[in-house]
Amino acid sequence: MAPLDRNTHGVFAIAPTPFSEEGTIDFDSLSRLVDFYGDVGVTGLTLLGQMGEAPKLSHEESVRIVQQVIKRTDLPIIVGVSAPGYAAMRALAVDVMSAGAGGVMIAPPNTLRTDDQIVSYYEGAAGAIGADVPFVIQDYPLSFSVVMSPAVIARIANAAPGCVMLKHEDWPGLEKISALRQLEADGAMPRLSILCGNGGLFLDFETERGADGAMTGYCVPELLVDVVRHTTAGDRDAAHDVFDAHLPLLRYEQQPGIGLAVRKYVMKRRGILASDTQRKPGSVLSARARTEVDYLLSRLTRKDSRVALLA
Repeated sequence: MAPLDRNTHGVFAIAPTPFSEEGTIDFDSLSRLVDFYGDVGVTGLTLLGQMGEAPKLSHEESVRIVQQVIKRTDLPIIVGVSAPGYAAMRALAVDVMSAGAGGVMIAPPNTLRTDDQIVSYYEGAAGAIGADVPFVIQDYPLSFSVVMSPAVIARIANAAPGCVMLKHEDWPGLEKISALRQLEADGAMPRLSILCGNGGLFLDFETERGADGAMTGYCVPELLVDVVRHTTAGDRDAAHDVFDAHLPLLRYEQQPGIGLAVRKYVMKRRGILASDTQRKPGSVLSARARTEVDYLLSRLTRKDSRVALLA
């Protein structure tokens, strides 16, 4: 697999970790999930992200998941290696890169407050994983409570040559994308690949602002592929038309606290996952919420026949 670089683009789907009803890893569902992502045209996969329930996995389970996925697909793989300390981060990075991953993703701990602390943390992380390992900055202040300005991201990119990508999840964040691209144009920082998260909620305009694609886990990833493809082709109306059709379900899935439950439920309805179980502690959709998701799915299938559902 080719390593990540500063021009990586497309859709990297954040893969949920399938569990059985008893909470063990469901490797059969994982194989179906990987095959599904390949069939719908994603560019790559991101494993052990925030929606992959990574903190609930042991080191050995994490490595086994990565090994299984890499054996199953030729798609490039990014692996989340965020950890409270550098030792655990390094251990996981070494193992997954040895298995064939294309790069790793690092989120900031919520203890960082000043710009200097943020830059110093990423310099230390880059040293811990090794200068030859490409890495992604995960910029998600709504979740991590760490605010990274464009200037801070530029400092990290200049200080750490292995930093090749930004997972952009600031909200609102469109102006941030424009500011980063301007810093690059001015020669103030090297180019970074920018892939956007937030469930794809702003992808229609993020791609227009200069994002290279998406790194997120919407339960109908075909939509993400469509938006990036149409935007790249210069067909703005087609990108917005397909985005608008999915927006009600996209919005519902993006609710804090239950987003993963919605995502897994829909993937179970689509026949990809055998169970929508989350490893404890995890959220569970109420009966009323499931009927609301079913209603949104029934409406979406009228506009997008690819959303096949099992009874």
